[in-house]
Amino acid sequence: MTAVRATRGRCPGCQGPVPPAVAGAADPFPFCSTRCQLIDLGRWLDEDYRIPDGDDQSGGGVDGAPAAGEPNPP
Repeated sequence: MTAVRATRGRCPGCQGPVPPAVAGAADPFPFCSTRCQLIDLGRWLDEDYRIPDGDDQSGGGVDGAPAAGEPNPP
């Protein structure tokens, strides 16, 4: 019989397989290793990844309505 090693998908950092969790060890999921975790954290801290600030969107509420605390348009 051939031993099949189960994986939990692909690492978002290096695209390598994510190994199964080991009891009692720190789990870097969804990354394959602590190294990939730290590289990703560095990218966030260097602002390589950004969440849009919404300046290009009309209205801040649902369906373009003003968000709470915003004045109604004239």
